[in-house]
Amino acid sequence: MTPPMLRQLRHDVWATERLIEHCRGLEPEQIELTVPGTYGTIRRTLAHIVAADERYLRRFRAMPEPLVDDDTGTSTLDELAVHLSNVKEAVEKLFAGQDFDADRVVRDARRRNPADPPLLITSWVLVTQFAHHGSDHRAQIGTILGAHQLPAPDLDVWAYGRANDAVKEERKSTISG
Repeated sequence: MTPPMLRQLRHDVWATERLIEHCRGLEPEQIELTVPGTYGTIRRTLAHIVAADERYLRRFRAMPEPLVDDDTGTSTLDELAVHLSNVKEAVEKLFAGQDFDADRVVRDARRRNPADPPLLITSWVLVTQFAHHGSDHRAQIGTILGAHQLPAPDLDVWAYGRANDAVKEERKSTISG
């Protein structure tokens, strides 16, 4: 049986992959669009999602060199896709064995202010935040696209379920009895 948390993180990665692919069809100036109340430009927000995914996963396992999440938003879609493939692989490895303990406490000394004491975070909080954070920022990108009358991809769980043959219309039997 696949752990529900793994399915949740798989959806998150799938949705970000789809959004990056959708953005490949935009003009370069469209990727730099933003609207008030969102994180920033589409490019900057995508970079923030992927960099945060890497940071969440680094608390559990070693990862390749992380994406630099800065205010410049200069990462290309190709660079983001490479880093997201590392995220996808790390998500699978995180749940590959029986060693993921959702109630394990992780000591996290990586604080915005280094003078702040480390946090003690229960693992389920980190994986839940991983999914929530991505959904929140992907919705912001959807807002940017909509505000500029650009189409947005369907990234919700229903679309993911359909893509994975987990949501489908029931077919009536043609056999009469």
